[in-house]
Amino acid sequence: MPEIQFDGLVGPTHNYAGLSRGNAASTLHEGRQSNPRAAAREGLAKMRFVSSLGVGQAVLPPHDRPSLSALRRLGFHGSDEEVIAAAATVDGGRYLRACSSASAMWAANAATVAPSSDTQDGLLHITPANLLAMFHRGLEPATTTRVLRAIFAAGDRFVVHDPLPPAGALLGDEGAANHLRLATSRGAAHVFAWGRRAVGAFSGPRIHPARQTLEASLAIARLHRLDPSACRFAQQSPGGIDAGAFHTDVLAVGNGSFLLVHELAFADQAALTEDLRRLLGDELVVEPIADAELPAAHAVAAYPFNSQVLTVPDGSMTIVAPEDAREDPAARAMLERVASGQGPVRSVHFVDVRQSMQNGGGPACLRLRVPMTDAEVGALSGRVILDDALAEALVAWVDRHYRDRLMPADLADPTLAREGMLALDELTQLLKLGSIYDFQRVPGAAVDHERHRP
Repeated sequence: MPEIQFDGLVGPTHNYAGLSRGNAASTLHEGRQSNPRAAAREGLAKMRFVSSLGVGQAVLPPHDRPSLSALRRLGFHGSDEEVIAAAATVDGGRYLRACSSASAMWAANAATVAPSSDTQDGLLHITPANLLAMFHRGLEPATTTRVLRAIFAAGDRFVVHDPLPPAGALLGDEGAANHLRLATSRGAAHVFAWGRRAVGAFSGPRIHPARQTLEASLAIARLHRLDPSACRFAQQSPGGIDAGAFHTDVLAVGNGSFLLVHELAFADQAALTEDLRRLLGDELVVEPIADAELPAAHAVAAYPFNSQVLTVPDGSMTIVAPEDAREDPAARAMLERVASGQGPVRSVHFVDVRQSMQNGGGPACLRLRVPMTDAEVGALSGRVILDDALAEALVAWVDRHYRDRLMPADLADPTLAREGMLALDELTQLLKLGSIYDFQRVPGAAVDHERHRP
């Protein structure tokens, strides 16, 4: 079953507003100048490279930002320009920055996926994440759901569920960033990582907030009709979260029969590993990384675990890691050792996604993995599977519409919102996705997109 990498396109409002508590890179780069055009080009270059390896690659569109509908729900009134101007003056522009975040680029948080080979009804299941832990991310689920339903529209093959209910502390769901699927000839295992639970005692992190709840993970496993015997619910290490691993994919990555995992990824890693070996057999290759070899601080700064581990056409695996991991001696040494060992990984490639990294997202953050049959790929709607023609068209689209520099203060410029609407309206035509954005769907919510169509 081929695996398609659905990467989020970086949006026109990519900026460094420092919105994500517990994310060291986001905090470090707060207030600095970003380059949306370079960010989008970096993401597209990574997609093209992955495609060149013989791995299926697809794209997900950015969300419309600023979210004028969210600002209006917060009580800002008037024309689009008046709403933006008013929001810029309240609480130092905090609401405007949150409603302008381009964080939907990190598609690993978009949803959790269960392939049709694993589900009891034989359908591919997708649940968009509700992202309750952060206000700016909690704005994403409605648009994400529309986008996924536009692409995975074949009801006889795909089920795109509603996000879990926004039940406060009970059902916080961060998507595939806290989910691992492993598989051998014995079958598949789904590891759902959680950082906190709403019911029952547990020892949690002391410095940074835990985002994923056990209850959310259990609900998704039920929704996806997974065999309970194939599911494991493992607590994230509180020490790992406090070290900056706000999602599991900061300290662990799995692919097929291979698991690369830092010792601070899970609270009881030895027990989890032993359990997975019993379930999946001797084909499972676990590569544990001790903190002595790669300190957690280096793992969080360089993101070697937030790499894409991919199966290439000859059956071997390769690692696509961020350039930051190449520049960190400890991270690079670890990755090169893994690739030169007896396991399935045979090579490491480094890609420059620095604009994303400076906001706390590496190569793995930018993609949602969707294992699919060839027939399921053929049933997708829209023009989202990347080929040379689409890649070139998207690069040209970025160059036409994106700014080459942006400061958080620039979010108050109403022309930025207009530029974004024009760009995204054109993009929906390019990707053949229809009217998926608020400004295309709700009269009076934003511009008349027919009148402003490029």
